[in-house]
Amino acid sequence: MALLARLLSVGRAVLAALRGRLGALCWSLAPLSLSLPLSLSLPLPGRRDSAPQSQREQERDDELPTPTSVNYHFTRQCNYKCGFCFHTAKTSFVLPLEEAKRGLAMLKEAGMEKINFSGGEPFLQDRGEFVGKLVQFCKQELELPSVSIVSNGSLIRKQWFEKYGEYLDILAISCDSFDEDVNILIGRRQGKKNHVENLHKLRQWCREYAVAFKINSVINRFNVEEDMNEQIKALNPVRWKVFQCLLIEGENSGENALREAEKFVISDEDFDRFLDRHKGVSCLVPESNQKMRDSYLILDEYMRFLNCRNGRKEPSKSILDVGVEAAIKFSGFDEKMFLRRGGKYVWSKADMKLD
Repeated sequence: MALLARLLSVGRAVLAALRGRLGALCWSLAPLSLSLPLSLSLPLPGRRDSAPQSQREQERDDELPTPTSVNYHFTRQCNYKCGFCFHTAKTSFVLPLEEAKRGLAMLKEAGMEKINFSGGEPFLQDRGEFVGKLVQFCKQELELPSVSIVSNGSLIRKQWFEKYGEYLDILAISCDSFDEDVNILIGRRQGKKNHVENLHKLRQWCREYAVAFKINSVINRFNVEEDMNEQIKALNPVRWKVFQCLLIEGENSGENALREAEKFVISDEDFDRFLDRHKGVSCLVPESNQKMRDSYLILDEYMRFLNCRNGRKEPSKSILDVGVEAAIKFSGFDEKMFLRRGGKYVWSKADMKLD
């Protein structure tokens, strides 16, 4: 029995020594694990998961959205005062042209296929020359498949089409009503200009210069009962985007807002009734508040992505300072909703059948 006890004691001592040597060996090999091939790398002591740091970082990078379609609101200045506007005039700042071009080239490098220039009113800056030069740059130099503009249309001249029309794929004109009294109530008017008459003139110019014509309408308390079937079919846009009036804290709602859009808001049921009334319009593209809030990649005048997930616009750092990938992490952009709402469509005029 004494001999057996001594043997057991020696055995335990040997095992303890082996465990100690094995532990020391693992610690000594730890720095080497970072340089070993992925399949041979060793877990570091104390780490819960065995995936190398570079692999986990790559997985996070893979989750970043691609800026396929970007809405660049390069100015907040506007000559209209639409009561529900959610990109209000708080600054007159506009990037120098070359800086704007640099940012657009960065976006193209990151995967941008479509750029939409908006505001404010894009044609206010240098009487449309600024946006014209950006349109030409994006189509001619960056060779983007789609270049578009959203405008109220009041400042566009035929000479602009003569100079820049060949570079523009889509011109979207905002029109919320075909009743001028309603347009006045909304704030979509400047002086004695008739918004509806101007809309028809722009439609004709788009035909002449082979630019796809689109109409955007915000459905609100003042136009929700209107029947627009006849007018939309006569204008025959490639798309009629119909938005539900949206509240954004600090922009058109809240204590520090420059607009009070609460009086324009309609219910989901009201919006659905409007859509049902116009279901026979083949170019209708409806967008409820739920679809709209997180499915647009919005770039402000400083080239910062705007995150609207919390009901207000929270800016990232500028892509000019930190790059597209670092900025887009804070955009709040829901790429799946973007695709689900039909955000990617036939958007190059070369692929459209224009009348």
